[in-house]
This record gives sequence, structure tokens and C-alpha cells, in this order.
Amino acid sequence: MVMSLPVHAEKIALVGGRLIDGTVAPPMLHSVILIDDGIIQQVGTVDSLPVPEGYREINMGGHDILPGLWENHAHLMLVGHADYPHWNATYSDRFESEIMPAAALQLLLAGVTSARDLGAPLTASVNVKAAIREGRIPGPHLYTSGPFLQHEVDAWQKGYRWEVKTVQEARLRVRELHEAGMEIVKLIDHDDMEIEVARAVVEEAHRLGMKVVAHAHKPNEIRIGVEIGIDNFEHTGLTTAPGYPQDVLDALIERTATGIFDGLLFWTPTVEGLWNYSNTVANPTRLTDPCWERGLSDEVIADIRSSIQHPSQLGYMQLTPLRRSTLKNKIAQLKDTGVVMLIGTDSGIPMKFHCQSTWQEMAWWVEEMEFDAQETIRAATYWPAVMMGVQDRFGTLQAGKVADIIAVRGDVLRYINLLQKVEFVMKEGTIYKQDGQVNESAL
Repeated sequence: MVMSLPVHAEKIALVGGRLIDGTVAPPMLHSVILIDDGIIQQVGTVDSLPVPEGYREINMGGHDILPGLWENHAHLMLVGHADYPHWNATYSDRFESEIMPAAALQLLLAGVTSARDLGAPLTASVNVKAAIREGRIPGPHLYTSGPFLQHEVDAWQKGYRWEVKTVQEARLRVRELHEAGMEIVKLIDHDDMEIEVARAVVEEAHRLGMKVVAHAHKPNEIRIGVEIGIDNFEHTGLTTAPGYPQDVLDALIERTATGIFDGLLFWTPTVEGLWNYSNTVANPTRLTDPCWERGLSDEVIADIRSSIQHPSQLGYMQLTPLRRSTLKNKIAQLKDTGVVMLIGTDSGIPMKFHCQSTWQEMAWWVEEMEFDAQETIRAATYWPAVMMGVQDRFGTLQAGKVADIIAVRGDVLRYINLLQKVEFVMKEGTIYKQDGQVNESAL
């Protein structure tokens, strides 16, 4: 049965669910959320807020209602294929027309209403972003970096990575990204740059109101990143080392304690895929979930399937079992430094599908690291909006905010993995999924 609902935002009242609004407030029982023209008008309870005439009422009884999730480390140009050089050579001319739109749709239907896309060709990033913003294709609100900036780039990667070797190049490249509408600059291997070049990237980005994210795979990436004022580190890094060097931890503590650079340092650890690789090898059935096929051609689907047919043999993952035992200690160390951690997954890399990744990372935080469930939700809703400077419109469910709303059936604070089956997805007041059924007329 094909579900068909009004495509454009309308007056809607969500009635009866338990509201977890993204703030530190306790959940609100029997909530009422009034939405008009894609904006939350009022929030209350069934006892305090009657539904006005003209609103279409949707019964949310038995559901937990949350702000739409943020995926803070996605790669829309990737959809799980295990051979990067082959993928880039074969499909780069389809990134804009097929691959990135499919990834965006898969994220949205999984409850991700905002995403940071960290690394893709600039023209494709600009055009896909515009197509979503203008309603020509469905997808999350995108915050994009365009190409990585780094000291040296292999020839096959130059479509989505840019070499930067001088201070002048650094400033010119950042301005080029800004003029194209990118909100983020992504650095990788910035410890290979002369420090004044890396510093120029950050200074120019901040002058233009952009955020800078950077890899944290190596101790010097972190040391230099703290010194030059990077906003957000990505990944846990340090391969098989048992933990972070003490001087790195001390630098992070000093950064989070002094209040410089607005006082907050963000970290997106992207852990779950590493932790669960051995489980995927033992039970690869999740790789056959058809959710990751939506929007992709038969040819692309077959190629991805072939590339991940033998998960245990992937060169990309051979070091992962040795890294697994280090992850809990590294996350605990980071937590103790005071960095603000965000939910992000490296979604799109081999075997990390956009329709699965975000909830899996959240489940790992709660079930393996014993993070508080409500704070984990805030790491996927409120804090990303703060990091990107858009908390006045996104990240919480309050009057005046954009109506990006998801819901699951059941108690998500007790059973976080209920997020693997988001029952309701609304973005800007338009319903894309209800009662678990996709609103095909909105796609």
C-alpha cells in the first residue's frame, strides 16, 4: 500500500506522545505540539493546550517524540562500497545525479533531518544542497565542507580533495569554499602542513564565520589542532595505541577550561563501526538490509554487494580488531577532558550505510559506554545545532523552532535501539514517514 499525505507543510497537531525535547528538561507526558507552516507554534500537554480549529490532529499515543537527529560525519558521495579507487573512477560522474541524492534520502527516512557532509566534490555539494533546499529532492538540511584541504593529494582523489601548500593558497581556497556556500572547512593530515598554513586555514574560516573540523588520527593532528583553534575533531584515531598521550589530554583540558574559542571544543568519535566489525564478520545479515538500496540503480547495488561479499577480507578493516580493545579507554579519556561529543558515524564508508549508522552509534554510546540516553540524544540533536551556530532554529522542540521531528513507538530512554525503526519523520512540517510507512508523495 502506498502512503499518500499532503506534500507541503500544513497545520498539524501531534497529540499524546511523550516529548523528549532536546533540552535538559524531563520528558513531557501527554504532549501537544502545534505546527504551522513548518514552525512549532506552541508546546504543551493535553490538559493545558487544546488543539485549535483548523489543525489536523495526529495521535502520537505510545510514542516518544524527539527532535530530528543530526548525523555529524557523513559522506554522501559514498554508500558503503569497499573499494574507493574503483568507486571514484566508476561513479564520480553519478555522485550528483544518483549517489548523493540516494544517500540524502536514506538519511532522512532514518530520522536524520540534519547532516554534516564532510568531503565531496564542490560542484556536486553545491548542487545537491540547492536541490534539497529548493524541495526538488528530499534530504536533510545539509551543512557541507566540499573538498578536504590537505598538504598533498593522490591523483585519483583530486576531485574531492584540494592541496594547500602556502598561506596564500590556504586563504584563497577557504574563500572559494565560502563563496560556494560551504559552512565547514575540513582539514586532514594538517600536521603535514607548515603550521602557518594550517593556521591560515582556520583564521580565514573563522573570519568568514565558517567552522573547521579536522581529523584526529595522529597525536600531532590533535596538538596542532588545539593550538590553531580547530572547532571539532573527528574520529578516535591513534590506531592501536591504548590511549591518548598525557600531553594531548592536558592540552584538551586546558582548551575546554580556559574559555578561548567560545569555550567549547567538540569531538565526533565515530566508534561503532570499529567496535562492531567483528560482529559484522560473524553475522553479516545487516549488509543485506534493503534500506541501503533505496534510490540506487541495480548496477550500483550489485557493485556494492560484490565489494562487501567477504567482510573478513576487506583490507580497509584488517587493523580494526586490534583497535577495538582501545576504544572504550579512548572514549573515557575524551569524556574526562570536557570535550563536547557529537553523534557521527563516517556514514558511507565500507559497510556503514546511511540508513543504519546513526542509531547504531547512539546504541553503542548507551549500551557499551553507559552514556545517559537523554544526553546521547542531545549529542545527536541539541549540541550539533550549537556547534553549527543554528540553535535558534534547530536542535530542540520548542515554540519558534523549525518542525524537524521524529518519533518511535516505545520507551527510547530505556531501549535506545528503538531508533533503528523510526516510525515518524517530519522535516519543516512535511511528513515523510508515519506509522512506519514512507509518504511516497513527498519524495
